[in-house]
Amino acid sequence: MSKFYALLFICFITLSVKAQTANNSRPATMPYGKIGKEDLEMKACDFEKDANAEILFDKGEVSFDPYYEVVFERHVRIKIFNDKGKNAANIHLEYYGGHGLEIITTIEAETINLHDGKIEITKVDKKSVYQQKEDRTRSAMIFSFPNVQPGSVIEFKYSLLGRSPGSVPNWYFQNNLPVRYSEIKTDIPNILYYKNLEWVNQPFIINKPDLKAIANIHSFQDEPYMGARKDNLERIQFQLTTISSGTLFKQFSSSWKKIGEEELNFTDFGEQLNRKLTDEGIILAQAKTLKLADDKIAYIFNTVKNRMKWNQFDDAYTTDGTAEAWNKKVGNSTEVNLILYHLLHKAGINVYPMKVSTKENGKVNPAYPDRFQFNRTVVYLPVDSNKFYVLDATGKYNVYNEIPAALLNGMGFYIDKDNEKYELQFLDNANPIRQSVSIIADIKPGGKMIGAASIYSFGYNKRETLKKYNDDGEKKYDDYLKDKDNNIKIASVKFENMEIDSLPLIQKIEFNQDLAGSDDNYIYINPNLFTPFKTNPFLSDTRFTDIDFQYCNNYVINGIYKTPAGYKVDVLPKNISMTMPDNSITFRRIASEENGGIVIRYFIVYKKSVYFKEDYPEIHEFYKKMYELLNEQIVLKKA
Repeated sequence: MSKFYALLFICFITLSVKAQTANNSRPATMPYGKIGKEDLEMKACDFEKDANAEILFDKGEVSFDPYYEVVFERHVRIKIFNDKGKNAANIHLEYYGGHGLEIITTIEAETINLHDGKIEITKVDKKSVYQQKEDRTRSAMIFSFPNVQPGSVIEFKYSLLGRSPGSVPNWYFQNNLPVRYSEIKTDIPNILYYKNLEWVNQPFIINKPDLKAIANIHSFQDEPYMGARKDNLERIQFQLTTISSGTLFKQFSSSWKKIGEEELNFTDFGEQLNRKLTDEGIILAQAKTLKLADDKIAYIFNTVKNRMKWNQFDDAYTTDGTAEAWNKKVGNSTEVNLILYHLLHKAGINVYPMKVSTKENGKVNPAYPDRFQFNRTVVYLPVDSNKFYVLDATGKYNVYNEIPAALLNGMGFYIDKDNEKYELQFLDNANPIRQSVSIIADIKPGGKMIGAASIYSFGYNKRETLKKYNDDGEKKYDDYLKDKDNNIKIASVKFENMEIDSLPLIQKIEFNQDLAGSDDNYIYINPNLFTPFKTNPFLSDTRFTDIDFQYCNNYVINGIYKTPAGYKVDVLPKNISMTMPDNSITFRRIASEENGGIVIRYFIVYKKSVYFKEDYPEIHEFYKKMYELLNEQIVLKKA
């Protein structure tokens, strides 16, 4: 891969949102090492009162040296309000240090305190600043501030050198702390042309071609079921489009076709597709004995998944190459999956390498062709005109015929060299994934329940349950099932079909429960037991990000409760149905008395997996009512 193109990968592309200039005053900023007592004496953030710390200002400046290398200088000043805010004093500056693409040339940092009315400055010892390699392309400068206490102000500044004009960093106005003032200044030579890609929700207080600034930016807090954090932060990105000087004219606005053609020529991608692997003939010979294509695919997929260990590094290109990774039995995500591609291709399966972006990495914007939006390679296998597989052998719980959950509702870019097709494919799963919970229990006088539960989990629900159980261990998983309810005692949990991909995961649970609030006259039963609906994730009245459930779900919850002799039903939840305004989620409850017991059933069906933040009021109201209905109690009264 060319060095010049490699430097462009920090330009993550997204839609442009135009902001209007506001008549707000520009907060005062001061040079490094100089500070007014008012900042040292301030007790809280003016516009976010509960903040533990506040970024007083974050200033960046981009210029160029005579060789058109990027010179980026940044100055950050932070106020610490309390002990919880002291975590802001641990700094992790990430940059693209692999192959010397970027270099931090200078760095200074200091803590400023007010003691007995006098300003005291404690400098960060340069020996305590260390460099850490994150992966093949990324490095980080890491340090912590000394003598930090509530009331401290900390500040740092550094200079970064980018080796090409394509390495202008993205500028994030928003942070996990509130920001009083943020600005980015650019001094761009006449021969360089950039497109400013803005994602800003509030007005600029300065909006000039060479200077953008925003004041009083609220902190960004993670929300349930949101996409990548960086996709939601207010930011500006700089896309190099043209270099024009005399006879030199080079355009960087590309097409997906051009990107695909170039990928095939890169040593650490295209040239890896046909690299021979040690003893591959044995695997291919075994695959040849299998008659059905799906059997061959499953065999090769599981062979690679079981042999290769993913080193937890996501990269759209190989590091050591497929042959060496195969011999070492360990590799990054692209090495593992290009090995899978190679073996499937050699076995006669119609497959193509596909570039993807994981949920954590962010959405691919199809309107702006850019290879560096991707962070992983997988295998694309079209089955027919309406069906395709996306295979990823890095995940322990992945299966060959189910798109990995981390890739859903995003774009994949597949490369078909023979037919010169280089196209984007939307990756989704419109089929609802089933999960059912069935409970059969005896209610005892005095308020004790003894019963058995069966949980059937299909598809993604099965993969998530297996991962949780194996990652957390038996005790923590039991606590998860009980949902922190100490009145529930789990006697045993037995699993079936853990190793059989084609069958649902079955959990058989023996339990007993002291029914809270019950006495000699009344027994209270909450049927919402061992379900995924433990805590309403949408309690907040506001929402700032889109909702991504990843896939649609279809839940069925059945409960059969035998009432004790001498008791009768005093309160039975009513039969009810409700639906979202667009019919995308439906909820139904049916309850009845049958044969000396109570039968209650819930049906919850999702027909859509993504909702825009503008839809949140409807989601918020629906979930509020649904959780109220799920937790309505059955009441028994002593006759």
